[in-house]
Amino acid sequence: MGLRQGEALGLRWRDIDLEMGYLRVTKQLQRIDGQFVLVEPKTSRSRRSLVMPPKIVEAIRNHQSKQQAEAQLAEYKGNDLGLVFTRPDGGPIDGTVLTHQFHRLLDRSGIPQRRFHDLRHSCATLLLAQDVPARVVMDILGHSQIALTMNTYTHVLPELKREAAQRMNDLVFER
Repeated sequence: MGLRQGEALGLRWRDIDLEMGYLRVTKQLQRIDGQFVLVEPKTSRSRRSLVMPPKIVEAIRNHQSKQQAEAQLAEYKGNDLGLVFTRPDGGPIDGTVLTHQFHRLLDRSGIPQRRFHDLRHSCATLLLAQDVPARVVMDILGHSQIALTMNTYTHVLPELKREAAQRMNDLVFER
């Protein structure tokens, strides 16, 4: 979905509409002075609504059922912030811990190491490579300016330019 790590960890159940299939990015989770706190997103454009692909809606529904089952366990301490992604005991997930778990998963899968933030870049790259307009990608990522999106993802443009040239060729010369 292209969320920043703090945005994903700060996602609350009240920000998700599983029937309509969308989520709202309204907060991000940060650790301040040892305490987990929900704070405003990075910029005003970071506050956004996103339509979720059906497979993600299904995965979130399954996750919600699992979280509800965990809430029945004796070691469950509660999910006071109403977070979507929590530890099994209901507490917030620390971003550093999540990054370490991500790296272990990459190792086990034989995938080269990368930053957690690279998932966000992959989302943007895949969207652009599928001809999603840059303006839509900008909105999905919550970028404040189209220039940021275009400057960050210029590595995708050569392939898109080749594809555009081929499409023009097919349109003009293959009829």
